[in-house]
Amino acid sequence: MTIAVAATFAFFGALTAATVLVGLPGTWMLLLLAVILELADGYLLGGAGTATAPVTFGWWLIGGGVAMAVVGEVLDLAAGALGAKQGGASRRGVLGAFLGGMGGALFGTFLLPIPLVGTLVGALAGTFFGALVGEMNDPEQKRSADEALKPAAAATIGRVLGTIGKAGIASVVWMVLSVAAFLA
Repeated sequence: MTIAVAATFAFFGALTAATVLVGLPGTWMLLLLAVILELADGYLLGGAGTATAPVTFGWWLIGGGVAMAVVGEVLDLAAGALGAKQGGASRRGVLGAFLGGMGGALFGTFLLPIPLVGTLVGALAGTFFGALVGEMNDPEQKRSADEALKPAAAATIGRVLGTIGKAGIASVVWMVLSVAAFLA
């Protein structure tokens, strides 16, 4: 692979990995770039359809990236609910944090017209308010709004930590693929 193609992949890969911080599927976009480049290798560098076709990443490395991306998604989705649980939330509070985070990310994308920021703000606000409403509507706990603030805040902190963890995983996938691109 040429240095120019590897540098271009590394640059655009860094951009896609960074989008994880604002709630976009950056790791998946990065892996899609890697798959496209891997499929195009034979046509860019010759040897298409032959046993000696060039390999930039290899399917095992891409598969490892997919496995890490799945771990990142699970971490991101579960972190808000786990944070709520650590903050003393009931089952309804945990479920509210989980559903609120997903719904908030979706609605925030459309309600806050600032590109990318709406998704992140929506996810955090949705996690907080989902846990708050879940706690206040739990018939077993019967918590007031003041009492429900602690689990809701813990859920939001968990969501932030989950996003940071997911961004870390995206960064590792980006670094490994970028190094492989330069070594090919």
